[in-house]
Amino acid sequence: MARLGPCLLVMACIYGQAQDNSESAKILASEAKVLDAYKQRQVEPFASLLDDDFVITFEDGSTYSKTGYLSFTATSSLEVDVSEISDTKVRLHGNTAVVTGWYHERGKDAGKPFEFHDRFTDIWMKKDGKWRMVAAHYGVPVKH
Repeated sequence: MARLGPCLLVMACIYGQAQDNSESAKILASEAKVLDAYKQRQVEPFASLLDDDFVITFEDGSTYSKTGYLSFTATSSLEVDVSEISDTKVRLHGNTAVVTGWYHERGKDAGKPFEFHDRFTDIWMKKDGKWRMVAAHYGVPVKH
């Protein structure tokens, strides 16, 4: 009976890790959907992934609510050719997930080429069984 305790602990850890990996995969799939919807200017799929209380902070310190960001996305003069993330890490804390990584965007703004290389943090919460992004922050790394 004394050996059963460590076995149960190992099994619980493996089960928890498998759940974490499954939830992390769902979140990363949602991140990919957000990027694609943003790039394609598809407001409805984009809106479905953002929480009603969503807020985003850009590199210049400006912030948008869900409504403002969707409006910006739909009417912006931006033409996005590349919108991709890399070096992502998902940290799960119950029904909250923190995703960090690199963001790369390239395209044209009012016909002029632009390119961003940012660090990002996205916060997701699981509500009613679905992951929704509640906050996002983008920052330009300082070069020393």
